[in-house]
Parts: sequence; structure tokens; C-alpha cells
Amino acid sequence: MTEETETELLYRYAIPSQVRRADNSSELLLGTSGGSTTETTEGPAAHPYFFKGFLTRPAPAAAGMLACAAIARARYYHAPGSAIAEIIRDPVVTSNEDRLRFESFSGCCGVHARLDLLPDALDEAPRASGTTNVDFGRPMRAALAGAVAGGPVLLSVGTDEVAVTTMQGSVTERTVPLPGRWLKGFGEVQALAAGMTLVAELTGPDALRFVRGIPRRAGRPLWAVPAGETLVLAASPRPGAACLAGTQRLAEFGRLLRFARGLRVYSPAVDAQSLPVPSAWELDLGAARFTLTLSPGHYRGFSGEGALLGSLAADDVTADAELVGVLLGWSPRIDIGRMAAEAGLSPERAVLALTRLAASGRVGYDLAEQSFFHRELPFGPALDRLHPRLADARALIASGAVTPHDGGASVRGGHAEHQVTFAAPHDVCTCPWWGRYRGTRGPCKHVLAARMAVRPDEP
Repeated sequence: MTEETETELLYRYAIPSQVRRADNSSELLLGTSGGSTTETTEGPAAHPYFFKGFLTRPAPAAAGMLACAAIARARYYHAPGSAIAEIIRDPVVTSNEDRLRFESFSGCCGVHARLDLLPDALDEAPRASGTTNVDFGRPMRAALAGAVAGGPVLLSVGTDEVAVTTMQGSVTERTVPLPGRWLKGFGEVQALAAGMTLVAELTGPDALRFVRGIPRRAGRPLWAVPAGETLVLAASPRPGAACLAGTQRLAEFGRLLRFARGLRVYSPAVDAQSLPVPSAWELDLGAARFTLTLSPGHYRGFSGEGALLGSLAADDVTADAELVGVLLGWSPRIDIGRMAAEAGLSPERAVLALTRLAASGRVGYDLAEQSFFHRELPFGPALDRLHPRLADARALIASGAVTPHDGGASVRGGHAEHQVTFAAPHDVCTCPWWGRYRGTRGPCKHVLAARMAVRPDEP
């Protein structure tokens, strides 16, 4: 079943991204469209201006931006019989005090890419913090390809040139649908990443040999298993492994391998009976990091993974999130302890509140540093209404279908009565949906309804 488009996104650029050449150097001038910035306290900025400075290692930075743009234009799965819709092709850029982060999603919503240009990648700190879209049209991609070849590169994210920003003829506009499933995916991937840990770290030649040895296509999910100083691919899961579903979705690593110093792999905990799970694959580029987060199947987008449903359902978490949201700064790493103390919350409640903020795109998660970071997606709609399981759970409660009992609840649904048992790591339900996914795609509507009805201490 496809989801209808909720709204439309208007890209309005004062200038299209362009390249300027002088002597033996190049300036990459990225046009910005909407978003937030610390430069103004009067609401969203039309064309934020975040950074102007030289890239200390221009070739890997340019290759990473190209890879991020390629993911935004890619579609790794197309459902039979469905129309091919316009996809969002302009990456989101966040400036976090001392670094720049470029993010994009594939058109099928199953791959999330992020390039982190760390402090050592920039010759000076950004002039402002915030989030915006940047124009990555064909001219800019061609300019980036040239920058990979070498030579000094001056990067500008936005511009303060009055002559440019006031030229009516230079405004570039285009409107694309803003799919509900794309919005949901942006929130889900952050919550899923927060549940992952490092399972393998390969350096130098070991990393290159492993990535180059991955088959271009595999008919079923594979599992990367640590073996000494490298990884081997297996057909079945085991403790300490990471799922690799849709090997072709790592293809963009190819343009980056010559710059790679190592590979880090992240995964939630698995065992020999585990179903496919999401995973994250991070290339160390020295002064930069490029991370691909993959959904559990090449045909699955992140929008249906359900990692946010628990926090969306709990009223106390929503209230905590509103409080924590006021305290968000633009530090590259959110200090959980400090934020919890300022908000008067326990660290556990502060983490749940941050996970809730991920639902509206206000929080991302950095796996390498195991910390949340602040960003404000330049999209207006709230995401709560995009979760049909949550709406179904509220309807079950309203109809009196939930009967709590010790350790769980009975929930009437359709022509059957389902039994919910509260358990770790996942609550259990007797419905067919839960039997198919066994908690790997978040709670079913019956588990959500049961939890909401009994109001447990911990959502």
C-alpha cells in the first residue's frame, strides 16, 4: 500500500549552486533554501548562510558530497505496478558549531546517507549554526567531480553577497512532493541508530579488501561476522553479526574507497534466531566520515520500522520532549547529563524525550560519537499523524477493546481476541502481524493499545 503525499516542498534558491574558478583554486558556492539559523531569532531564514572557508582535504570531501547527492537521486526498489514519483534530490545540511553534516535519503526510503565534515576538514569554524536544503543540481555535481581531481577548494554554504541575493532573475524554484513515508523515515532512522552499537572496526587494507569483496547483488540478506581483524559474509545470523540486506546499496562506497582509512559497522544485538535488522556502515575518511544506514531489506523503507511508536504514544514523553526541545543548543554533541539536569529529568527520560524529538526531525544521532545532535529539518508538518498504527491503537482504546490484566492485556481486534504479554526486549502479541515480524518493526497496534491503557512507568 502506498501512502499519499501529505504536502509539497518548495525549493526557492536565491542562486543555483555554482562553481567559480580563480587561478588554480575553485569556489563551490552552495545555494540554500529555507531552514533555521542562529543568525536570526525571527523565525525561519529564507537563505541561511553558514560557512565560507577552504576544505583542508578537498578530494574526499567533494567525493563524499557527490556520494550523498547520488543517494538522494537513487531508488533501490520500485514496487511493481506503482508510479515512479518525483523524489527529493537536494540534501539537507546542518551546521553544528564546528562541523558540517550533509544528509540525504534514497527515493525508496531504504538508505540514509550522512557525510560529516569534521573540524579538521574545515580551515575555520562555521559562522552560524542551523539547518537548510542545498541545491545539488547537475552543474554542482559536475563541479564536485572536478574538485575530486585536486586543487584547493573554497566552500561556501550560502552567501552574504547582497548583489547576488537581491537579483530577481537569479531565483531558482522547483516544487516536489513531500511524501509522508519519507518524513517518517527521517525520524525512524535516528531512533534505530540510537539502538545500535559498534560490532566491527576494520582498518587500512582489511577494510578495503572486505568492501571490494562484497558481491554486487545478493538474493537474500547476508550477515557480516567478525573474524579476526576482518569480516566474513555468512548466510545466517549469529551473535555479534551485522545484517547486510541489499548489497547493491553500498555501491556509493566505490567512489570513496581510495580515501578510506577504515570501516566501522554498527548493528543492534542479534542472535542465531534473529530476523533481518537495520545496520550502519561508516567509512573513515580522515577528517570526514561517510555513513550509510540500511533498512532490513532492499524492498523496505525506514518509514514502516516503528521505532518511534512507543515514544509517540506516551503522553509523559511528549511533555518531556517539549521541555527538552527548548534546551536544545547547536553543540555537535548533546550532553545528556547536562540536559537532564537542566530539565529536571532522569537521564533515561531525557533520552526518551530526544528520541521523541527525532520524530519531527529535530534530532539526529551520530553513531561514531554515540550521541544525539540538534538539527531542524526544513519541513513544516508534524509527524505524529503519519503513524497509522498509533491511530489504530487509540481507536482500540476508545472502543473499549482493551482489557488489562497482570503482565499484559487482552485486546479484541476484528473477529479475534489477541493476548499481549509485556516482556523484554519486546512485548509479545498473538496477532499474525507480530508473528511475522516478532518485534523487529516496532510494536503492533495491540501492544501499543495495551501499553497506553495500563500507563506503565516506562513507555
